Amino acid sequence: MKVEIWSDVMCPWCYIGKRKFEKALEQFSQKDRIEVEWKSFQLNPDMKTDPSRSIVEYLADAKGFTIDHATQMLDNVTNVAAEVGLEYHMDKTVLANSFDSHRFIQFAKKNKLGDAAEEQLFHAYFTEGKNTADHATLIDLGTKIGLGASAIKDVLESNQFAEDVRKDIYEAQQVGVRGVPFFVLDRKYAVSGAQQPETFLGALQQSFQEWEKENPAPLVSLAEGDSCDIDGNC
Repeated sequence: MKVEIWSDVMCPWCYIGKRKFEKALEQFSQKDRIEVEWKSFQLNPDMKTDPSRSIVEYLADAKGFTIDHATQMLDNVTNVAAEVGLEYHMDKTVLANSFDSHRFIQFAKKNKLGDAAEEQLFHAYFTEGKNTADHATLIDLGTKIGLGASAIKDVLESNQFAEDVRKDIYEAQQVGVRGVPFFVLDRKYAVSGAQQPETFLGALQQSFQEWEKENPAPLVSLAEGDSCDIDGNC
């Protein structure tokens, strides 16, 4: 059964939601029959990459917050991240447009490394304070998960996978995504936000039960002996 997850690299709740969903999946008895697909979404497609500005300044300007209020918000999300084992350093976060990051993820998905790419990007952005719009950074992250440096360079220096990103964003509009993370299970059930593992587990169980009725597991042969086949051969 497929679980699609719309997310953006710059969304702190998406990394937290990833960890909570992973915890639920570990507890799910049929986890080997779950396919996870990461989908592209941009919270601010017009954002300009600007390493000179802090995330606090950006939030204050974009939302009309005071610096103190913006700092308090970031401290809160940092504490929540710590509860699921993530180490956020929001003071080091680099403001970066995420479009090329999403093209990088789409390339990784083609090579069955979508989840690994998401993990590398989240960690680079929130923990290491790296510029995830920088091509050299993306090449370095890609080689860590087994992608070829020259292949990543070719993708980033072209327009490859741009249409895949736009398609995901269009799909998000069609299924009603208004914020991320957004989890869609078997295109029937949706879970919005970084919910608790128990919520994810319940959604997995309910959606899988319905999916399994239409997709029964194949029988596994435990032993074979002498027999006759349908053509009369014995």
